[in-house]
Amino acid sequence: MTQRTILLLLAVLLLTGYSESALSQPRIFEEGIISTGDYETHPAFSPSGDTLYFLKGLPDANFFSICVSYKKNGKWSAPQIASFSGKYLDADPFVTRDGQTLYFVSNRPVNEGEPVKPDWDIWKTTLTPNGWGTPVHLDSTINSSNSEYFPTLADNGNLYFGSGRKGGKGRGDLYVSRWVNGKYAPPENLGDSINTVDNEYEPYIAPDESYLIFMATYPNGLYNADFYISHRVDGKWSKARKLPEPINSSATEWGGKVTRDGKYFFFGSSRNKITDALPQREDIKQFERRSRSAGNGLGDIYFVEVRAMEP
Repeated sequence: MTQRTILLLLAVLLLTGYSESALSQPRIFEEGIISTGDYETHPAFSPSGDTLYFLKGLPDANFFSICVSYKKNGKWSAPQIASFSGKYLDADPFVTRDGQTLYFVSNRPVNEGEPVKPDWDIWKTTLTPNGWGTPVHLDSTINSSNSEYFPTLADNGNLYFGSGRKGGKGRGDLYVSRWVNGKYAPPENLGDSINTVDNEYEPYIAPDESYLIFMATYPNGLYNADFYISHRVDGKWSKARKLPEPINSSATEWGGKVTRDGKYFFFGSSRNKITDALPQREDIKQFERRSRSAGNGLGDIYFVEVRAMEP
């Protein structure tokens, strides 16, 4: 992000009364309600910030459903599976700036009666007076015979996503499909400043396309996935740099997005808060309570101030 953006964010934080030390360290979000000790990750807020979509998954990460929670009277509701999810592997929710469309990925069949797909495609659902409508499969301009994942949109409609399609620089690259004359143009590879011979996934694009945050798995695979950031300068992407600790850790970090107000970075992480040695011996009930709570290393949702991303 630009220096001007950082200064504006700092001004907002000061005006709203946040101290210098507030949320400079990642904190588990809504422990016991959203982050529970199950596998929770990939948060996506509505523009108003009072609705949260996120993933609950099996421990082996082979199946996810999209869940939703609402903030009412200052409290988040118990999550429910979203109306369009719960049958197929659904992941990577993203809500557009007007709150009327939700993009996600799924292995669901394109046509009724067909088997589930062996890859993930990008879908969208539009809000109706009766809730989310029937999901729509994006056409072959976007979806390929390989997996597409983590769609996010800039305010001008440009769609950023990851794909394992043929012709990339590695097994997974990042792409943009520009919104031109009411339709998506053929995807463009984001180039050498971002994509490598390894794996790049999950691009979060800033609303004004001034920066891109993504997850990459080099050099040690998914179990060491970390966040990287690139800035758009004079129409070109800068060489991506790894975000600093404590945003990144020795565990897996993924599914990162900045809230619409630009204040916070939300993400999923498998880091755990269980130390090598406990202050005192635990009995079996204490151990089970700890191992089944948030921070057990399975996967939780964290948040931190955006300014913590700067070196």
